[in-house]
Amino acid sequence: MGKKTLSQRAGRGTSVFRSPSHLRVAPAKYPPLSGETKKGVIVELVHDPGRWIPLARVVLEDNSEFYVPAAEGVYQGQVVYVGSHSPVTVGNILPLSDIPEGTKVFNIELRPGDGGKLARQAGSYSIVLGKSGSYVIILLPSGEQKMILGSCRATVGVPAGAGRLEKPLLKAGATYHKWKVKARKWPRVRGVVMNAVSHPHGGGSHQSVSRSSTVSRNAPPGRKVGHIAAKRTGRTKR
Repeated sequence: MGKKTLSQRAGRGTSVFRSPSHLRVAPAKYPPLSGETKKGVIVELVHDPGRWIPLARVVLEDNSEFYVPAAEGVYQGQVVYVGSHSPVTVGNILPLSDIPEGTKVFNIELRPGDGGKLARQAGSYSIVLGKSGSYVIILLPSGEQKMILGSCRATVGVPAGAGRLEKPLLKAGATYHKWKVKARKWPRVRGVVMNAVSHPHGGGSHQSVSRSSTVSRNAPPGRKVGHIAAKRTGRTKR
């Protein structure tokens, strides 16, 4: 009897596939919306395993605290402001309507108060292109332009940790541990290279599925590999 397929083993929820949530520091998002501008201090820059950007722990005047992705150049003890009419300096959190055109921003909210959704990763920033009524046009890291409500907040600056890709991994073990904290199984072996007893695509004298790989949406986990509930496959007829 061969080993179970990857989808079968993942369904058991063992430690190999389980997300290591106990390693997480805290949710990285802005504090709840309020009508006033608050002053805070970055008391600590922490490493969150699995997140490729350091987090800044900010303590506000009312002793409440929150974690946000750190901007490049911020430091422990720096004073930051959260809210409207704050200085447009690196590390401050402002509504998009208060940020001038051409400014680099990151951790942008899609809806006011959601805590930040766009351009959160190391080295990925957006640029404020212009304003149209109650909306602000931003240039996303992908090159797409998007219109977002001006009341959505963003952090001024560029995310820290942009040089992560410059350091080579050098060996497979480093890649394994890199994905281990991201709750991702690595390496993923192709089914066609396995034996017939280990995967539905395995076996044969060469690496090929050798049959239609379209399976039903209701197929059991051991068979549910390939084109799942595909509406069509192959080349289209002219």
